[in-house]
Amino acid sequence: MLSLQDLLKEGTKHLKGVDEATYQNIEAVRKLADILRTSFGPNGQKKLVINHLEKLFVTSDAATIIKELDIMHPAAKLAVLASQMQEQEVGDGTNLVLILTGELLGNAENLLQKGLHTNDIIEGYSKAAKESYDILSKLVVHECKNLRDIKEVARCLKAIMSAKQNGYEDLLSELVARACIEVVPKNPAHFNVDNVRVAKILGGGVLDTQVLKGHVLTRDAEGTIKHVRNAKVAVFSAGIEAAKTETKDTVLISSPDELINYNKSEEKMMEKIVDDISGAGINVVVSGGAVSEMAMHFLERAHIMVVKVPSKFELRRVAKAVGATPLVRLGAPSAEETGHADYVGSEEIGSTKVTILRQDKEDTGISTIVIRASTNNLLDDFERAIDDGVNAYKQLGRDNRMVPGAGATEIEVAHRLQKFGDATSGLVQYAIKKFAEAFEVVPRTLAENAGLNATDVVSNLYAAHQKDNSISAGIDIEEGDVKDVTTLGIFDLLATKISAVKLATDAATTILRVDQIIMSKPAGGPKPPKQGPMDAD
Repeated sequence: MLSLQDLLKEGTKHLKGVDEATYQNIEAVRKLADILRTSFGPNGQKKLVINHLEKLFVTSDAATIIKELDIMHPAAKLAVLASQMQEQEVGDGTNLVLILTGELLGNAENLLQKGLHTNDIIEGYSKAAKESYDILSKLVVHECKNLRDIKEVARCLKAIMSAKQNGYEDLLSELVARACIEVVPKNPAHFNVDNVRVAKILGGGVLDTQVLKGHVLTRDAEGTIKHVRNAKVAVFSAGIEAAKTETKDTVLISSPDELINYNKSEEKMMEKIVDDISGAGINVVVSGGAVSEMAMHFLERAHIMVVKVPSKFELRRVAKAVGATPLVRLGAPSAEETGHADYVGSEEIGSTKVTILRQDKEDTGISTIVIRASTNNLLDDFERAIDDGVNAYKQLGRDNRMVPGAGATEIEVAHRLQKFGDATSGLVQYAIKKFAEAFEVVPRTLAENAGLNATDVVSNLYAAHQKDNSISAGIDIEEGDVKDVTTLGIFDLLATKISAVKLATDAATTILRVDQIIMSKPAGGPKPPKQGPMDAD
């Protein structure tokens, strides 16, 4: 009698049934969740990850950890995909998705061992998730009404920044708020996170971090002209050099006079181009390629500052910062193609030469946060924290509703879902109650990471929510007490919570539906090259 192994290629792995497939999948996801649980919250521990290129990462950011860990197990990959989708859609809450998925699957394993069928668990989880969205919408305690008020926005971002860089949340939340408000459009829902840039400069301390209105290039200007005020800027996407022929031809020069005349014609052509640029009032030129020595000579003579930007993405941002159009031709730009900056100058920050394109009066399309820190790892970690803050501001523009943080929301959802489970008939009620229990993982993890007794904290939270009917009772991790977290200014975005619950539920139910795993034998020979990191544009 033929078996499945006879139908498939030799070396194929085939696992089936609850014991071989389902439990293994659950165990894989729980192991992954356990790795990341200790990095959750303001007191989360950092992980030291060395990737396949031997690059070292020291971070508590879940998105970076799972990206560099290179997870191979298929079920764990599904959980990772859910977390990555959270990163793309919301920009925060990646760790919450993974630890909630791990807890949901762990509770499902308990139900499977008691004899509940997978379909009953999935149905119960789906019902509970739907109910949890309605519950979350009723727990709104604050709305960020004025997205152009630095103090109000910083207050809303403070708890989010604290989870990434505890101790620097006041500084970072204000910097992010200021940088975002500089570039927010008339309709905040159209805010673009790419308009807030980060320039990392080694040296100094985090307190030296500042926001600049405009763009900062971490490279020096070319030539001797280093400062220009009230700059008229021309941006060229190609290099500034003599045009080359498209075909390879041979020029036969038979006398010294012909050679001299040939060189002079090239000089005259370049001189005319620079004279045309100078005649249009341009005093700063940004080049996307090489600047020849001859072009540099004439540009210097015309007192034109030259900035070289090899990256086409960076060049696009420079053009946006000054309001210029990148030109593919050499010559004078029209008035519409010309950009403007109040100040363009080469300055030294620490020991690094930077070129600043600053706008003092006009609205600018770009604002830059210049981060200072003592090591590259710290610079990268602060950049990740700022990235999360900017994404949170984007979400505020779309949905400004906020719920209490510090585990208050999760305990209230768990408390109300327990009641919903009691009122539901059939076997699905057990799944609903286990879904409710899964939310306890958030306050429990926050307590454990802060060195508190998790069991006591969770029981005290339940008591506060039932006795006082307070939806805002959460953990004050500094004092270890249960307090009204709205008075402490600890808020989480409603959109982040709903998205995390949705993605975690989808990942958990998808993994529970799997009853067989069939893995083909890996192909021989070298592995196909991985796609390299791409720019956001």
